[in-house]
Amino acid sequence: MPEKTQSYDFEQALSQLEQLVERMESGDLSLEDSLEAFEQGVKLTRECQTRLSEAEQKVRGLIESNGKIETKPFNPDS
Repeated sequence: MPEKTQSYDFEQALSQLEQLVERMESGDLSLEDSLEAFEQGVKLTRECQTRLSEAEQKVRGLIESNGKIETKPFNPDS
């Protein structure tokens, strides 16, 4: 069965990533739990990077043209 992809907003993903790092830094996790936490951390990092990239594209959509701010349509799938 394919793994279900869970989507988080940026703040949720960052908060969960911070909690994972704290757990891993505590040194109390078994090797298996550490690997699981690391895998989840990679997924959360990618989610954060995706959200930041989308935000950057939205900002870039605001351009100054002849002293006016204009917006351009944003399509996160492109």
